[in-house]
Amino acid sequence: MDNFIVSARKYRPATFDTVVGQTSITTTLKNAIKNKHLAQAFLFCGPRGVGKTTCARILAKTINCENLSGNTEACNKCESCQSFNASHSLNIYELDAASHNSVDDIRSLVEQVRFAPHQGKYKIYIIDEVHMLSASAFNAFLKTLEEPPSYAIFILATTEKHKIIPTILSRCQIFDFNRIGVEDIAGHLAFVASKENIEAEPDALHIIAQKADGALRDALSIFDQIVSFGGNRLTYKAVLENLNILDYDYYFKVTEDVFNSNVSSVLLTFDEILNNGFDGHNFINGLASHLRDLLVCQDAVTLKLIETSPSVREKYKQQAAACPGPFLLAALDILNKCDVQYKSAKNQRLHVELALLMLCTINAPGLKQNTTAGSVQKAAPAAAVVHSSSSSSSSPSPPPSPSPVKAAAPKTVSISLSRPEAEKNNPEAAKPAENIPDKKFSAEELHTAWKAYAQILLGENKTVLHSIMESNIPELKENFLIHFTAESKSLLQGEKASLLDFLRKRLSNKVIQLEIITPPSTQSEPPPYTTSEIFKKMAEKNPNINDLRNQLGLEIDF
Repeated sequence: MDNFIVSARKYRPATFDTVVGQTSITTTLKNAIKNKHLAQAFLFCGPRGVGKTTCARILAKTINCENLSGNTEACNKCESCQSFNASHSLNIYELDAASHNSVDDIRSLVEQVRFAPHQGKYKIYIIDEVHMLSASAFNAFLKTLEEPPSYAIFILATTEKHKIIPTILSRCQIFDFNRIGVEDIAGHLAFVASKENIEAEPDALHIIAQKADGALRDALSIFDQIVSFGGNRLTYKAVLENLNILDYDYYFKVTEDVFNSNVSSVLLTFDEILNNGFDGHNFINGLASHLRDLLVCQDAVTLKLIETSPSVREKYKQQAAACPGPFLLAALDILNKCDVQYKSAKNQRLHVELALLMLCTINAPGLKQNTTAGSVQKAAPAAAVVHSSSSSSSSPSPPPSPSPVKAAAPKTVSISLSRPEAEKNNPEAAKPAENIPDKKFSAEELHTAWKAYAQILLGENKTVLHSIMESNIPELKENFLIHFTAESKSLLQGEKASLLDFLRKRLSNKVIQLEIITPPSTQSEPPPYTTSEIFKKMAEKNPNINDLRNQLGLEIDF
């Protein structure tokens, strides 16, 4: 059986031009070789699988090439290049700092630096995972790294730059490798697929590229895994099954149903997703990412931020045109709260379902702010479910409910126990209706109506105003003038308009007037606060206190 070589090794870049997604770094290194401006130490840092060690090997090979090409690439024909390709070059040393991190290992390396190369111009030392060196090893390496022989060049590579001591960083030229873009990874995977005679769908390659999270090595490993699963035909469906990724179509369908307030369809789709083995938390995060992409699609300038295939990007553009920005922002807020509270929820399925119900109520016509008092709210049942369940599960806060609708009153009672907010806050609401007759009423009828309004205040948790109205009885004067005595006039001032309107309707008299009277103050002077004031008060009540102070020679702090 032939020895299988994984794609990450088989198609590893051998020249600067074949390095994927690091154009700025490779261009800088080629110019340094061309202009002979090579530093004595380089530090390549960045995430895994982005080409740090690969670029270090290409740099080491190109530096010692005897016949550089016109675009500053190794010739692969000279003795130095051939020995490097055969992995027995005596001028290039690779050290794994993860397993050789002691002071003795660095001392051995420093001893080798003393000897000049027997062939070529330079001796190159590649130290991978350099952050694994101990503090003593770093200190033993400092002097050699700062002033090496003219023929020695060090190339350090690390994924954790913050763990390297500053004295090492200051002696190196630092190159920060970026994560490789989705389009670059997908293009390289298409190249590998064509070389291996594998038929691959573009959407499938884009999914692999997104799953790799910027690491080309990870993408090639996933590619090999799925080729083993599906053979020489790499399909979008096979990638989804193998990587356990939720299909885009689910997110498009849920978003459409949410926008149209189709509660039953959303819940059935979520049930299907759970039955397929997907986690509710991943679904919420995926839906939030989908809505984020729709928000990005609102402007053609930011369309490039969506890292998907052209066919899927077109679907995003179409759905983004149908979903307004305020709807997407409100939905993202609900999903964000659901994500934060998911782990603390005891019933996690119910938690996600409540969030989906809230999403369905965002665009429901019954929840608009300008709903009239007499209209029937279409989404009231769904909103009621969310409100009643939110106390038993740590779910996101529901959207603000509309103003309460004023209930129809029986014929014998002309006012309900709850008043609309508009009636409280709008002064015009306190104006009497024109069709109320000027009916006479007695003091007993006034007291009954007065206590009825006090009960309304108690139902609204206005206990202070309720106790004031219960403890003081109003007086009926001539021409339907009502006098009411209260300790503080300001407490009832804000409630006066609503109270007056209530009395006019209850007693069927539109000319009733209400006057709030405050009694004269019984306190002639303010209470004493300072030490001298307290002593004077005590001396007025008992003059012997002043004599006692004089006998003892006490001083009062005035």
